[in-house]
Amino acid sequence: MQMLIVSDPAVMMGKPVIAGTRLTVELILEKLGAGATIDELLDAHPRLTREGVNAALSFAAEALRADVVYPSASMAA
Repeated sequence: MQMLIVSDPAVMMGKPVIAGTRLTVELILEKLGAGATIDELLDAHPRLTREGVNAALSFAAEALRADVVYPSASMAA
């Protein structure tokens, strides 16, 4: 099975990207969080696939499963 999320220090400063693109997981999440649809992302980025978007979402979910507490703005105040 091909790895869809890769990290290479020579590409986008090592941020996790969709394999074969320079699209970061961060960018995908930001766009979706801002209200973009998957179809809009696919139209805007021809090398991006639906599987790549799903891999970015899975990657983010896995990263958040770690035993780390991230303070929110309200917790920091």
